[in-house]
Amino acid sequence: MTGLVLKLAPKERVLINGAVIENGERRSRLAIMTPNAHILRLRDAIHPEEVNTPVRRVCYIAQLVLSGDADAGEAQMQLLRGIEQLSQVLTDHDSRAQLTLATAAVLDNQHYQALKALRSLLPREERLMAAAGRA
Repeated sequence: MTGLVLKLAPKERVLINGAVIENGERRSRLAIMTPNAHILRLRDAIHPEEVNTPVRRVCYIAQLVLSGDADAGEAQMQLLRGIEQLSQVLTDHDSRAQLTLATAAVLDNQHYQALKALRSLLPREERLMAAAGRA
């Protein structure tokens, strides 16, 4: 079986091609067979008012592509530029590895994988910003 497999918790919501779908009372598994469908787990969604840091801004662009609110081709340059800017600040080995994964995913039009790699940087960014606030 090919395609994206979503494993949903009870009552979990997902956005598929503009429609919000809520899972029932039990865990379930959905196989999305349509290539290039716009899919976003709502538990992963960043709301516009939460886009207040550099990593969140880049994540939000990837999220807009996943939700179908931005064209992948038009967003690609913004994503790559944002990842490049992050790589100038996040210079540790783990961050670089995630940024490399995000870049490869964007170039392969795998925006969910890009978002996943970028989201892994959120805790690191939070720690850095907290440390800068104490200094």
